Amino acid sequence: MGRMKNFVPEGVIPATLLAFNDDFSIDEAETRRHLSHVASVDGISAITVNGHSSEIHACNFEEQVRILDVTMDEIGDRIPVINGVYADGSLEAARIAKMAEAGGASALLCFPPHSLGMGGVRHRPEMAHAHFATIADATDLPLIVFQYSDDTAYALDTLVALAENIPSIKAIKDWSPPQVHERHIRVLQNLPRPINVLSTNSAWLMSSLVMGAKGLLSGAGSVIAALQVDLFRAVQAGDLPRARDISDRMWHATNAFYADPFGDMHNRMKEALVIQGLQDRAVVRPPLVKLTDAEIGRIADALEAAGLLEEGARAAAE
Repeated sequence: MGRMKNFVPEGVIPATLLAFNDDFSIDEAETRRHLSHVASVDGISAITVNGHSSEIHACNFEEQVRILDVTMDEIGDRIPVINGVYADGSLEAARIAKMAEAGGASALLCFPPHSLGMGGVRHRPEMAHAHFATIADATDLPLIVFQYSDDTAYALDTLVALAENIPSIKAIKDWSPPQVHERHIRVLQNLPRPINVLSTNSAWLMSSLVMGAKGLLSGAGSVIAALQVDLFRAVQAGDLPRARDISDRMWHATNAFYADPFGDMHNRMKEALVIQGLQDRAVVRPPLVKLTDAEIGRIADALEAAGLLEEGARAAAE
């Protein structure tokens, strides 16, 4: 059990969910069950924890330590683990980075601090440099820059400068709109020291992969990792007819997950796992709240249309 040396962030990387009891405490048994199920999917290259999909916004530092410990104990000897670094302050981010390295993580997914918003990331790019330099000084682990699509999105010039000045940056998880996303792929992956672009545009994943992204890092992988692997392999092989067939299946699920309000995406994925028999309950921590019965019904219909109910039943029986 422990860190995978020389890990390169590429390929299909699911971000897993976090199970809670009815009193909102962490359900370690069900979390282990989920981790083990996702890690068993043939063809994935790593798993991410302590990210959006595990409701990182609602987990304190001690819980993040425990989540990583449980993850490493359950699957750490089978597959590399990427740990999220979610903090508004760079010193706290460095603390999380040190914890993750000590805990056996193979790489870090660095979320943009909200403090970079309100024009800071555009007009004071040195703030982004200070943030990543502080993290890089605290750890030797590979860093993945999480590129949002809002006012904390780094300009391409900033991303290039970060890549040139901080050698431990190895990839970006890109949530950019299509034209910007393609520009990132063309520029960052062709630098003298290439930076892999990992798509997180799960709602239009086939298009993103055809543009040339080196992989994907997605919360939807908590439910549809096998489809994501099949799609990635088909695109890599240049088999676009097969890729279209897989994408058509996947669309039913992603269309249900990434509906309005967007913030309920991982709430919906939890319900999907319950419908498939792969989790006992779908509890989310406030301010997230339970979905309506009508929406849960729509998720069930989407899973059936995607052919995922039978697959879930087989997995639950194993």
